[in-house]
Amino acid sequence: MKNIQVLRAGIVEHSKVSEIMRVMQQKRINDEIIDSIILVEHPEIVTIGPKASREGVVVSDDYEQTIVDRGGGITWHGPGQLVAYPIVKWENDEQSVRKIINKIEDLVIKTLKDLGIEGYRDSAMMGVWVDGKKVCSIGLAFLHWVSRHGLALNYATPGNRIENLACCGLDVGTTTSLEKLGYKKNNNQKITRELLENTLISNIENILNRVPFEEENCNLEEFL
Repeated sequence: MKNIQVLRAGIVEHSKVSEIMRVMQQKRINDEIIDSIILVEHPEIVTIGPKASREGVVVSDDYEQTIVDRGGGITWHGPGQLVAYPIVKWENDEQSVRKIINKIEDLVIKTLKDLGIEGYRDSAMMGVWVDGKKVCSIGLAFLHWVSRHGLALNYATPGNRIENLACCGLDVGTTTSLEKLGYKKNNNQKITRELLENTLISNIENILNRVPFEEENCNLEEFL
């Protein structure tokens, strides 16, 4: 079974990680690096995918925003959200966009299950839902079957910043966070980004079929 390097980056601007992802994707295509998954939180920004651009979706001026090339519509990023970007060269028997998205959904669903939360998918769209609300968005881009972009799991987002947006073409208020749904703790342990990261990492081997490992003092800029 292949290894996958886990890169816990902390809080990093979306623009910086976007640049690093592009470089890492090309390096993975060239076999200069192994499979990796970046775990990060971004300062608030709204990313606008091709679908939203085509449909003329307008985001309020009080949100910083940027155009991206992943699948999907608009996605909010910010505090209280875990973002995971798999820079993975998918094997021949894995090379189906739907299968890859299902794997990522399964990774989130199992992570939530381990925290006592029932997550599920909607056959009509990508992502993971809890109690009728969307808590995780997924959008990917591929080049030579190496993935870029990934998932955004909302656990404790501030105010109504995400609820006020029509994320992924859904009605305003459909996308929310675990905390807003009443899931603040697991066995009296507060649900934090670190807890989610640890739980997600523990499920990578069984679901993505890659053995995760970490190195201390992660510095994403080393990949530039």
